[in-house]
Amino acid sequence: MNNYKENNIKNILHGFFLAVAMSVAEPSTILPLIIHHFSESVILVGIFTSLLRGGAIIVQLFAAFYAQSFKLVMPFMKKVFLARFLSWFLIGMVILIIGDKNPKLTLILFGILLFIFSFSAGFGAVYFSEIIAKIFNKTQRGKSMANRQFFSAIGAIISGGIAGWVLNTFPPPQSYGYLFIASAFLFGIGVLAFSSIKEPVKENVRVKEENFFKFLKNAFLFLKTDKALQIQIFTIFFSYSVLFALPFVILKANKTIHLTGWIVGSFVTVQMIGALFGNLFWKKLAPYYKKIILLSYFFVIIAFIIALFAKDVASYALIFFLIGFGMDGFKISGMNLLFEIASEDKRPIYVAVQNTITSIGLFFAIPGGIILKHFGYNVLYIFTVCMLLTGLFFATRLKAE
Repeated sequence: MNNYKENNIKNILHGFFLAVAMSVAEPSTILPLIIHHFSESVILVGIFTSLLRGGAIIVQLFAAFYAQSFKLVMPFMKKVFLARFLSWFLIGMVILIIGDKNPKLTLILFGILLFIFSFSAGFGAVYFSEIIAKIFNKTQRGKSMANRQFFSAIGAIISGGIAGWVLNTFPPPQSYGYLFIASAFLFGIGVLAFSSIKEPVKENVRVKEENFFKFLKNAFLFLKTDKALQIQIFTIFFSYSVLFALPFVILKANKTIHLTGWIVGSFVTVQMIGALFGNLFWKKLAPYYKKIILLSYFFVIIAFIIALFAKDVASYALIFFLIGFGMDGFKISGMNLLFEIASEDKRPIYVAVQNTITSIGLFFAIPGGIILKHFGYNVLYIFTVCMLLTGLFFATRLKAE
């Protein structure tokens, strides 16, 4: 707790360089265009968008089973960082070496490596939450995470400009390969910074159950008996409803207006500017995390209502701005709300239970693609708004301040 300034800087550096790297596969703009280059299937766009983050769902509880008895988790976090760096770098190599020569093989290898990148993040999410909870107190966490996301937005803005230049300068798919390779090394800078954090030793640890199945039984018991946890999970779960439609907004824009590499890059930038301004706003509200999540729902609902009528660049820019503004509010509030109801010894379990259940929402782009294919954009947007309104209802029932 005494090293807030130093730990805050390292947390910011990790977020900044991670954002720079991830922006080259931004799931609402660039990633759909990459997949669309190799395949015309909108359902496949939904699958790959889900793969980018959805692989984490499988291992959250398994990671928590072991992490609950760990006094230190940083050694395991470093292994996660290595797996993510290598898989991201190899995606770029696959696109460059195979690319259009064999589109099906490119997509298969792309999918496998994307899954590894996401799968390893399942372990990382539990370890990251533990480290953040250890090194910051309640107020410091909100401020540091807002700082992290503020500079992440700056990183993504810079990345959006670079991505626009690369996409305009080099032909696809070579341009996509260059983006992944360069961003992998930038990602490496961020993980080195975070890895240097001096993690405090955790004294209040749980005795690990004899086996994983007994752990699952105990985790289910916590979920069954803790009403606050249930409402919290429903609130976060429905916040992922954004993903039903978000990956397809850029495809609708491509039909409505002429998209150049610069316009795509500018949409990434505008979304991150929204996140940047959002984090300045959310930082002022910390530690009132219930207010943050209520307002986040409001902004993303407005965004998809606008999407129903958008026909020009300005309208789409406003959509991406509001999405960026709101989604970072979800990120700040979701975990901090959980820390308020989870005791120190149960914290890894509560984190894993919430992340495992809510991570189902990371796959919403798949049914979103099916809805789009059979019913069109308007039905998809209306459905998304209805799901977000359901989440807003649960958010009003949160017991937090």
